[in-house]
Amino acid sequence: MTRARLHASAAATLTIAAALGIRATEEGAFAKYAGVALYTVLLYALVVAARPRVRPMAAAAVALGLSWAMEFAQLSPLPEELSARNGLLRLVFGSTFHAPDLFWYVVGAVCAYGVHRAYGRAAGRAPAGRVPTGR
Repeated sequence: MTRARLHASAAATLTIAAALGIRATEEGAFAKYAGVALYTVLLYALVVAARPRVRPMAAAAVALGLSWAMEFAQLSPLPEELSARNGLLRLVFGSTFHAPDLFWYVVGAVCAYGVHRAYGRAAGRAPAGRVPTGR
């Protein structure tokens, strides 16, 4: 496993831990919208784990697109039916369309993009538009 894949996998694991920790300790709007944003951060990390050479803007676009697609899918009955069967599926698919979530997905994508760019700059191996691959 390349260093970039390892770091992205670690980021995904930490994102899941953060989301579950917030869910367990917080309530209300903060918990809801932090979870929504972290959903997109998780997707971003998974995109980078799958494609370590991906540009940060492309990873953000894919993660945001998947998040929005899942949210709009909630306008159909399928995600609610799947969510009713299993708690884990509820975390993945959600159940009800909520328009403000669309904004919070953007927040998650922007935050993940910023961290990815900062990581690349801190590693000192990448010019401003590229992120190191860990090879």
